[in-house]
Amino acid sequence: MTTYYDDRGVRVTTTAIRVHERTFPLAEISAVWHRQGSRSWRVLAGRGALGAALAAPLVAALLGIALALWLDRSPTVTVAIVGAATLVGLGVGPLADFLFEYLDRSYARGSRERELWVRWRGTPVRLLTTPDALRFGQIYRAVQRAVEQQPAPRP
Repeated sequence: MTTYYDDRGVRVTTTAIRVHERTFPLAEISAVWHRQGSRSWRVLAGRGALGAALAAPLVAALLGIALALWLDRSPTVTVAIVGAATLVGLGVGPLADFLFEYLDRSYARGSRERELWVRWRGTPVRLLTTPDALRFGQIYRAVQRAVEQQPAPRP
């Protein structure tokens, strides 16, 4: 028996699909498909907030430099303002790494609900609903491979 996917809630093997406590023998599954819901505005707004958080220190540094040049003060004051603005801009480095990683994980999770459906004993059954795009893709592909490996039904 080959296991195509296995985690705490889903297990896909050459013989069956187990989702939580329900088991569906592959021999009884005749079709596999998926559906996805509408976009989550909450997720998209969170991504926008992350983008703003990434840009804010850089914008503040550029405004500080522009302010220093606009004030036309003594060279010492101008250098101090430009130096402080540059330090603010450099401070984004460690923060940016953290925020980019969080943004990357946000795209891996996706912004939609995804559903995995099968035709089991002639009846459509929703096996799984998840907002995690990466996990859904792994499970969906595992189910497809398992179903493809099944021998063709005899007439």
